[in-house]
Amino acid sequence: MKCPLITISIPAYNSERYINRSIYSALNQTYPNLEIVIVDDKGKDKSLEISKKIQSQHPDKIRIIEHRENSGLSIVRNTGIDDARGEYLFFLDSDDEIPADCIEKLYNKAKETRATLTIGQTTAIDTFSHTEYPIFEFKKDRDYLEGNDAILEHFCKGEWAVSAWNKLFKVDFFRKNKIYFIKGLFSQDELWSFHTALKLDSIAFLNANTYLYYLHGDSIVFNKKKINFENHQTIVEYFTRAYKEESPLRKKFILNHIIRFKELTLTLQWKSMRVDGDYWKQNYSRLKKAPSLSVSDYLSSYFSKDLKKKNFFQNLPVELGYKLFEWRFGRGKK
Repeated sequence: MKCPLITISIPAYNSERYINRSIYSALNQTYPNLEIVIVDDKGKDKSLEISKKIQSQHPDKIRIIEHRENSGLSIVRNTGIDDARGEYLFFLDSDDEIPADCIEKLYNKAKETRATLTIGQTTAIDTFSHTEYPIFEFKKDRDYLEGNDAILEHFCKGEWAVSAWNKLFKVDFFRKNKIYFIKGLFSQDELWSFHTALKLDSIAFLNANTYLYYLHGDSIVFNKKKINFENHQTIVEYFTRAYKEESPLRKKFILNHIIRFKELTLTLQWKSMRVDGDYWKQNYSRLKKAPSLSVSDYLSSYFSKDLKKKNFFQNLPVELGYKLFEWRFGRGKK
């Protein structure tokens, strides 16, 4: 029986320093029935030129889709979803790479469990310290989840990565449920993964390394600016809309996620822009408008002590919240 076609989608945008490595890691897969779709988003370097040169050597494996104008990574991802010819789709970022057996191992797990989405473990390649270490780990005994309530709850507790990459998924499920990336968002993976968790029917976990994530000077994680945190505010608004539409049980799940995301936003902003205290205070005030724990929630055993503490620190008067946040995270960093 022939293996189903699997699409690997790679964005091409100002990534000439890395994209060669990414494309060849996709070409070197042991899985036999692959197509590689490179989505060019009109960058200003030689990413497209490099991609076309490799394509000329592998015309049966590589397709290139050229956007007419720069549209942003969200639209690039959506192009990958809409134009994939495979039964399954896998996102690979242009500055990362995958081990040769990545797709084969993920597909075998998906076939075994019949999961709609399958995720593997990730290794970070730190180019600053020249070290490698696991990131975004899930529990090694985690194998499979079925039923949307269970999936949403585990997602909202942060039990697997929100990244779009390193996930093999049945593309038709996403098309039918209209699960797409929101145009204009820089932290688009966060919201896409949340929308996925709201509808996903099954997920499998492969306890094997299937992705090499490179940390370097161009990495977004080290280059967050004001617009990134404006995007975080937008994402919280989407979380809030979903929260208001859900049942009391699912509201608890989502509330857990909102509080964790608010903490992440405030922490990242502090690390990236702590010199701009006024902007931090502005965002702190705006985040207070999002759902938070009630008095009865503090008496509930469902929410952890740590989450209750985070919620408390997120809902103080702004000046006090700032001083306490500075005390919690700014000690020794002045």
